[in-house]
Amino acid sequence: MKEIIEKVKSVKDVEEAQRLLFAICPHTSPIQEALAFAKDAHKGQYRKSGEPYIIHPILVAVLTAYVTNDKAMVTAALLHDVVEDTPYTIEDIQSRFGKDIANLVEGLTKIVEIRSEELIPSHSNEKLITSALSFRKMLIASIKDVRVLIVKLCDRLHNMLTLDALPANKQKRIAEETLVVYAPIAHRLGIASIKNFLEDLSFYYLFPEEYKKIDRFITSHKLELQMKLNEFIDIVKKKIVQEGGIRAGDFEILSRIKHYYSIYLKMQRKGISIEEVLDLLAIRILVQEKLDCYKVLGIIHTNFKPLIMRFKDYIAVPKENGYQTIHTTVFDRASIFEVQIRTFQMHKTAEFGVAAHWKYKMGDVGVNLAWLENLQYQNDNIEEFYELVKNDLFSEDISVFSPKGDVFTLPRGAVALDFAYAVHTDVGNRAKAAYINKQKSTLLTELKNGDIVRIEVADEPILRCSWIDAVKTSKAKEQMRLLCRQKFKEINAKAAINILTSELRVTKEEIKEWIKKHNLTSQLHRIATEINYLKELKNRYLSEYRKEKGVLYLLAPKAVKFEEQEIENFIIYSSHPIAKVEFDYCCHPKRGDEIVAFKEGNKAIVHHKMCHVAQKLINEGKPMLYIEWKKDGLPRFRLIALLPDQKGALANFLQYLTKLDINIISIELGKNLEQTNLCEIEFEALISDIEILRSKIASKVKIIEFVKSSDAYTK
Repeated sequence: MKEIIEKVKSVKDVEEAQRLLFAICPHTSPIQEALAFAKDAHKGQYRKSGEPYIIHPILVAVLTAYVTNDKAMVTAALLHDVVEDTPYTIEDIQSRFGKDIANLVEGLTKIVEIRSEELIPSHSNEKLITSALSFRKMLIASIKDVRVLIVKLCDRLHNMLTLDALPANKQKRIAEETLVVYAPIAHRLGIASIKNFLEDLSFYYLFPEEYKKIDRFITSHKLELQMKLNEFIDIVKKKIVQEGGIRAGDFEILSRIKHYYSIYLKMQRKGISIEEVLDLLAIRILVQEKLDCYKVLGIIHTNFKPLIMRFKDYIAVPKENGYQTIHTTVFDRASIFEVQIRTFQMHKTAEFGVAAHWKYKMGDVGVNLAWLENLQYQNDNIEEFYELVKNDLFSEDISVFSPKGDVFTLPRGAVALDFAYAVHTDVGNRAKAAYINKQKSTLLTELKNGDIVRIEVADEPILRCSWIDAVKTSKAKEQMRLLCRQKFKEINAKAAINILTSELRVTKEEIKEWIKKHNLTSQLHRIATEINYLKELKNRYLSEYRKEKGVLYLLAPKAVKFEEQEIENFIIYSSHPIAKVEFDYCCHPKRGDEIVAFKEGNKAIVHHKMCHVAQKLINEGKPMLYIEWKKDGLPRFRLIALLPDQKGALANFLQYLTKLDINIISIELGKNLEQTNLCEIEFEALISDIEILRSKIASKVKIIEFVKSSDAYTK
């Protein structure tokens, strides 16, 4: 890939671009016709660099032809900007080149439309990350033909290669978009060659200083590193021929220094300098047959000391995108080398992913993109996004099995509930127990490589809002959050009706009819959590009531005015005078929990929002009040953690918390029947930074959930 990239970068005129295209791609009449059509359509158009615009689609076609032999994709690459940038329409494309090509061009045009709708423009000062997530989610949901994504990746790669022609702010925006949107898609499609270039090019524009540091180190040590690689390769070659009996012409050894962005990520994750990155050097051994891979592995492990924890066999258990390779890391004298072993065919699949898929040769373009859904993050929170991306893209994988032998690739640290969601969203939502290697286990049991997992499901979905931090995969986290949000939204919508009924002194039916008349059903849930929205709707209702009733309005109750009433730890907004707040026996909401309040005379009876008794009262239409927790002085936190399974674990942990100047408000242990060493603590702390606290606490216990009380359940 590096060779073709260098050739593409050196092209300066149309003739040179055409020669390069036809050096890779055969002179078929559809491609020649598409080239002529594109040249005519883009006549008189120029890029920011001053070059004729047609050079861009030709070079996108060059990159497309290099990664796949699909002629339809190459044709679409030549035509990909015609509908967007010229007067020609999709109908024109279809009449000239057929429906298949037209569908591909339409898919590529649709990406441009989605991008303009979802992505913050480059001149804006707003952060790009949230809109880039939204763009990626829409893109994956909208594009049904995987070939469109492959051509788009080649288009983006060429844009990144020519980014120096744009102003600095646009360079950074496009690089951010590339790193958030396109590199992860290339990763999931298994196109490592494109992914690595997209990451390194983005890295160059986003973190120029860090890029320079790595580049300086690699450049200054290049000779030394190359000598180490050459010496190691010479030894390995001799061993394979002498001990493996494999002829020199039947295998090939490629060497590489890891790409810059992967070095940077390793430095960031481990908090180390580039001098401390041990496995900068890697070799790849390509052989003819699968059996030869294991023969070579035996030779490597016999002659060099392996780091067993770094060994992975993706040939026996391929990744979900089809990737197959044996990974091992070994010592050779004072150096460490990563060794990858695969067949030549596996190498093609690893470099070009689905672009090298056999189905294209069969003319079947309906490749299933279901596994790409892992990238459809639905949250808008930047911190959550980074956590999810880190888990999905940068974790080491384990492989676990269903009882039928289906393979599921999960990040290291995944629990049984992650597996349930990997099987199917509905299985995850309804999971009630797990059997790991035929032993009944809790859903929070961490899985190991090779585990066989069976999930037992309930009839209805089970809410686990406090378990979100305990699962590892983005799919599990997002689906659990979604389920909890939906439940809170339902409860809030029902509570809203009861609050309005109580405050406006009207019947439930009148309120429902008014809500329906004004198309407010979708916003109903906001009434229970946003006081200003409640006041706005109250004023609107009374204003309309006056107009409708005219003089009869004088017979109605006086105008409703919300008074802010501060009682103990609560603030109540109501037109009713409230003298006292009480808790019922059925639930014990702690500060920061989501709560509801029912009006009984001049008292407010407070329940946890998830309390079954509260939900029954809400459904019965009991009068309700708008209630909030009063803001505190010292920050309060809520912690749910798994204590070590040993005697005195709680006492030791509490002693440790005391040393951190933590004031414990409440504590519960063993209320969860599935996990008896599950501890729930609410406390105040002098340290306000939640991440500092988290790291200190995580050194002693496994954190299931850790939030500020003000944020409890909002995730």
